Amino acid sequence: MSLAHVLGHKLGSPPMSDVTPTVFVVDDDISVHESLELLIRSEGWQPETFASAEEFLERPRTGMPSCLLLDLSLPGLTGLGLQKRVAVERADMPIIFITGYADVPTTVKAMKAGAVEFLTKPFKDDVLLAAIRAALERSRVALGLEAEVRTLWDRYASLSQRERQVMMLVVSGLLNKQVGGELGISEITVKAHRGKVMQKMKANSLADLVRMAARLHPAPAAMMAA
Repeated sequence: MSLAHVLGHKLGSPPMSDVTPTVFVVDDDISVHESLELLIRSEGWQPETFASAEEFLERPRTGMPSCLLLDLSLPGLTGLGLQKRVAVERADMPIIFITGYADVPTTVKAMKAGAVEFLTKPFKDDVLLAAIRAALERSRVALGLEAEVRTLWDRYASLSQRERQVMMLVVSGLLNKQVGGELGISEITVKAHRGKVMQKMKANSLADLVRMAARLHPAPAAMMAA
């Protein structure tokens, strides 16, 4: 079972593997579009093709698992230029470069910038398909983690200001009596707030709550003032 499956089950959201992934293709060669569309469909994925980086950027972000097959040489914004944009705006979308020509410095630059694969045309179908499968799995995991953080933020937003203060102090390692001293409230009141925090955050244990706090940003120190 993948991490995305585990996260989806844990937080009550549908597993990412239940949706059809999209494979985006950005290449100005129509023949490449046609051949890749057939190959992508044969694996049960949804292809979407674009002739330029600018055309691709007009397409709204998808919330489904996806990856990008990207030609290095494009009219207008280059493949490397688009890679920079995707890294910032669509971090859950892995990139596989496909190109008819590539020198070593360019390849290294693309891989250092986060490309999951760099394939030189012509390439074998099985090599490309293996790269796409790996990229889509990375996308599923990234989206699953992103959904988990959103869910944690929703739970955190349901806490009162006092409950957030108690949570911050509890996860920092203070005992109930010490928390009460810090906030000027009784230990019994601290226990009541702590119980509410555990309930609203759906934490099964203190260790679970600490892990949740670590996933939230800003850091716990800033949570007290939220």
